[in-house]
Amino acid sequence: MTKTKVLIFGDSIAHGAWDTEKGGWVQRIKSFLDEETLSESENEYIIYSLGVSGNNTEDLLERFEFETKQRLKENDEELMFIFAIGTNDSQFIHSKNGLRFSPEEYENNLDRLLNLAKKFSSKIIFVGLTPVDETKTTPIPWSTDKSYKNEYIKRFNDILSNFCKEKRIYFIEIFGELIKEDYQDLLEDGLHPTSGGHKKVFEIVKDFIIKNKIL
Repeated sequence: MTKTKVLIFGDSIAHGAWDTEKGGWVQRIKSFLDEETLSESENEYIIYSLGVSGNNTEDLLERFEFETKQRLKENDEELMFIFAIGTNDSQFIHSKNGLRFSPEEYENNLDRLLNLAKKFSSKIIFVGLTPVDETKTTPIPWSTDKSYKNEYIKRFNDILSNFCKEKRIYFIEIFGELIKEDYQDLLEDGLHPTSGGHKKVFEIVKDFIIKNKIL
């Protein structure tokens, strides 16, 4: 039997806010792979949901190695990382009249994160960012010095997409897929997906994994 550990790192959306049905798109991936494990005798999948609310790439860099090492054993056969990070990096801070991180800082952090991940595995996936409903996120009611705008999210999503292409690693496009639809209806508070929104992200990620025969 091949045992594969899948560590999924990210922010509040990866954590599952506000999916009242299944606990987020990551939890839905876990349920899907749990079913695969139970239906097959050849493969076992162990999924770790490691999303933390408010995290940006700098926060993730601080905890990535430690949290990864806590979940490894010497006899682990396969390890894969899925990263869903960047929305909070693109946050506009009104008091500084600028973004939390510059595009250059974001790309540099992605490079550092990738180099750390490669120490443990060559199987690495980045999940793209999700659009927002700007009528509810400029500013965000719970922290009025901050705003999320699709202009900046798309810019950071493009940076992430180009970075993955350059580094020849998997990138799953979410922003472009959701923007084609009435995506505002898939957002609970303008930023975090509804249960239906999480289901949509899950389906995109699941279909990508199956199509590319990643697991």
